[in-house]
Amino acid sequence: MSRSMTRRRLMAGLGALPVLAAPGLLHAQATVQTDRPNTGARRNVSSFRVRNWQDHFDTLGVGAIVCDVDSRAVHYWGPDGTFRVYPSSVPLSEELTKRGYSEIVRKKVGPTWTPTASMRERDPSLPDSVGPGPANPLGTHAMYLDWPAYLIHGTHDTRKIGRPSSSGCFGLFNEQVAQLYPLVEIGTQVRVM
Repeated sequence: MSRSMTRRRLMAGLGALPVLAAPGLLHAQATVQTDRPNTGARRNVSSFRVRNWQDHFDTLGVGAIVCDVDSRAVHYWGPDGTFRVYPSSVPLSEELTKRGYSEIVRKKVGPTWTPTASMRERDPSLPDSVGPGPANPLGTHAMYLDWPAYLIHGTHDTRKIGRPSSSGCFGLFNEQVAQLYPLVEIGTQVRVM
């Protein structure tokens, strides 16, 4: 048996790389937290663009959120300038994406999900509503924008994170929305871009 590098051995070795890289990929999806101001736009392994709040808002006020459709991330700055970024689900299509400025007007732990008329049009079999629990598409926590039916919320379906999969909302892992929820105050400014 020859010990030389054959194409078959090379391909088998390359096939193992995703398995070996998995811990690094999982780590790359972890929340980025800093207690210092964001200093520049660069990309990390997860393709998140690190953003500066000053590029989007005049002041931090009670806090600021940028929902970035392209990098599939939710960026949060606290009133003291602390920064966090979370991977998120994004709207399925451009038609479902509302872009612009909004703010958080309501928050709810254990939200109830009610499909919109357009959701019912696409899928008439949807229930009238779903209360808190594992079947609820809003996960464990929801933060409502001043645009009707647009939210930042959790999700029990973790396959949706990092993908176009929503009807307009931004979904986070339940554990991460639970971290973000107490930090976000009513009146927090939001930009969807």
